[in-house]
Amino acid sequence: MVHWIWEKHCAQSSELAYMKHTTKPLYAQLPIWHILVLVSVLTLALLGQHTDSQIGWLTGQPGLTQWISPRFTTPGQAVGRSHRQELLWYYLADSWPPPCLRSLLLLGLWSVTGHRWPAILVAWPWLVWLWRGLVVVWPELARRPDWQSGSWLLWQSQQLVVCGAVSVGVSLWLRQVLTAPVGWEAWPAHAGDRLALPIPGGWGVSLSCLVCGQPEPWVEVKAEADGSYTATLCGHFSFHIAGDDVFQQRLAILFLRQLETPGPQRSGRRTRDGRTPFVAQEKLSAWFAIPQPHLSLFEKYWRNKDWANLLSLKARELLTADLIARLVAVFVTFPGWGVAKVWGHLQRQGVPVSEPQVRQAAEQSGWSQLRQALLKRYELTADSFRLRDNWLVADLLALLQTLVSKLEAGQTLTREEYLSVADLQALATEVGVSAAPPLKALPWLLCVERVVFGHWQEVTDDSVRCLYCGSTHIVRKSKKPRLKKYYDAEGKLQTVEVYRYYCRNPQCDKGSFTHLPPGLVPYSPYRTQAHLLVLQMYGWGRSTYRRTAQALAVTNMTAYRWLSAWGYALLPVAALFGVVKSSGVVGIDEKYVLGPKNDKPAGTRRRWMYAYFAVDVHTYDLLHIALYPHNDQDSACAFLLALRAKGYHPRAIVTDLRQDYGPVIAQVFPTAQHHECIFHALQNVQQHVKDVYGPGYADTHPEAAALKQAIYRIFDACTKRTAQERYEAVLADRKRYVEATPAATTIFDFLERHWPTLVNGIESQCIPTTNNTVELVILRFDQHYQNFRGFESIDSARLFLAVFEKLYRFTPFSQDAQPAIRGKCPLQLAGYDISQVPMASLCAGLSIDWPVKVTHSHVPYQ
Repeated sequence: MVHWIWEKHCAQSSELAYMKHTTKPLYAQLPIWHILVLVSVLTLALLGQHTDSQIGWLTGQPGLTQWISPRFTTPGQAVGRSHRQELLWYYLADSWPPPCLRSLLLLGLWSVTGHRWPAILVAWPWLVWLWRGLVVVWPELARRPDWQSGSWLLWQSQQLVVCGAVSVGVSLWLRQVLTAPVGWEAWPAHAGDRLALPIPGGWGVSLSCLVCGQPEPWVEVKAEADGSYTATLCGHFSFHIAGDDVFQQRLAILFLRQLETPGPQRSGRRTRDGRTPFVAQEKLSAWFAIPQPHLSLFEKYWRNKDWANLLSLKARELLTADLIARLVAVFVTFPGWGVAKVWGHLQRQGVPVSEPQVRQAAEQSGWSQLRQALLKRYELTADSFRLRDNWLVADLLALLQTLVSKLEAGQTLTREEYLSVADLQALATEVGVSAAPPLKALPWLLCVERVVFGHWQEVTDDSVRCLYCGSTHIVRKSKKPRLKKYYDAEGKLQTVEVYRYYCRNPQCDKGSFTHLPPGLVPYSPYRTQAHLLVLQMYGWGRSTYRRTAQALAVTNMTAYRWLSAWGYALLPVAALFGVVKSSGVVGIDEKYVLGPKNDKPAGTRRRWMYAYFAVDVHTYDLLHIALYPHNDQDSACAFLLALRAKGYHPRAIVTDLRQDYGPVIAQVFPTAQHHECIFHALQNVQQHVKDVYGPGYADTHPEAAALKQAIYRIFDACTKRTAQERYEAVLADRKRYVEATPAATTIFDFLERHWPTLVNGIESQCIPTTNNTVELVILRFDQHYQNFRGFESIDSARLFLAVFEKLYRFTPFSQDAQPAIRGKCPLQLAGYDISQVPMASLCAGLSIDWPVKVTHSHVPYQ
């Protein structure tokens, strides 16, 4: 080691002597020497070679010789232990820079490569440095072969580590540059691109953008003076595009085609708008696997702002406007065909189109929505195009239920619902099923009805009141009187002067009226008593129009017109009493009546219609009555909705065994309990037994009679528990009866189907077992209807029903009726106070000799 240090000292001294004899001063040669020394040191450090003497340079530790004692200058002289430690310290102090530089180089490469190799290799130069330091302490190791082999192995490994790290770092840096958005082949030619070598952990060696000078990526959008926008992007960006989303792919293609580089336009093929996009169509076609002509169409749609073709396309294949028109023509030609049939038809004709394109064309053109709406409303076949049966009725009923629900909740209608009502009304008019407008109330009838349904209190003052609203805020219209003709009590024609007045009540829509003396009515020469006598004789006497006209000395048509006018509108009970009363248990039933259903000739039209009744089973009050051409589920739904619109919300509904009522009751009154009449059920059981075993089953099949009696005993039970036990006992015999007579299964099926709606009437204090109350009301209706013997039109039939409702509700039951209802009318049984309503006395057959001038009525009139 001493020899090595001495040789380096001598070499350095010779070099310094040589430098003194150079022709140029040393200060003039310093810049060149500095550059050469720096390049040489960096080159040797990168190559991993020792810097003792290489390429003519001596880089030993010259300062180390001044610490060596002169006695060690003799070659081969031994060195003591203390001097070995001193030499080791000098070695460590003067030779650490090369391994430090190598370790720093490896550390930088280790960071650049993203920790792709073990971090322990960064300390490899220090391992080589320590291995060589062992010779300073033990010089004899230098002569051992194993130490020499280890030294050579460590040195070669160090070179391999350095070269490998450099190679990995350079390759990663090249990959980053090659995969940059700018493109490697164009990167050196554009000054706006930035070369950056990112280092994990926040460090980096970066050259900022040469255009903007900012080291970080940035995006800016600037509004131009002409209203356009210019977007500038700088830095490294990336975005993800779904492989199965054609919409995202096309937007990404259009975005990439809008990118342009700063500076003058480069030479190349320009677009139709004069641009030279940075990304060529050839590359986009290769990247996205889309034909280049399709890319040109995308840009054409972009320029023409054809959003329908650009943004609403869902198929990968291009769908042109001509192809859409061809597909729509096929759809219109065959409106009943679906997408599959249309596609098959076009395939047979050789049209190059896919099934997704056919579906897309149907959606894009609006045919899919149109066809769905048509199929909902019409029958689309090859030979017909007509409305579906009951579609309009079902839609009207659904809308009516919505309106009733909003009315009950106190909500107002939205504009869309108003439009729906208008559309349905227009469509109903087109098909001829629109409802006729309500009859206009006759002025004379309003006057009579005010007397009949007003408070029975005599008016003592002589003030003039409006005939329609009862207001005293009136002004005389003219000073000249008019002459009013009328028949007196003896039937003689008399004349009286009357005056015309203006009504200043802003809520009265009539405007003017004629003030008449008591007992006279407008537009009629007959006194009020004559009109009331006709109504009383017809209603209380249960007479006919003809007999009533003969008794009162008027014509038959006059009596008919007077009586029918009372049915121009069903008078709501709430209009009279301001409240709706009911026991909560309602019976529903219907009766067929004779009348025309349509305007067909008399020989071909069907003439049976159905009158529906809703009766309070505990008070016998007729809650609602209506006439419908058909006895089906839609008619039942309309009837129940009308009952609900009157304000009734029953807790239980009793019906016969019609299957239409079950789902309708659940729809209109979801909280109501449905009960079926047990009497009707037993009648059906007996009929099923006759159908299965024959009319003489009691003699030929004694087991059938036993089965019928067992079923009857079920409903004779006083408690539901007993009825349930007997019901289960009957079902236990089902197998035996069916094996003997297979047709007997209909009896057990009938019992199982109706049992849930039959058992709830047993042991109930609220729900009756039968529907006899409704049958009683229908019987009363028959007493009037049998005298009428059919109707000429639906309108006349509805007027008849309205008259019957008014008369029935105010007419008391006879003295031979049940003690609980004897001598009382249905309204009285329901809890209404009718003591001050003259109509009750009229229907009771009492004298009509009461004051005909009454106070303001509670009945609202339009």
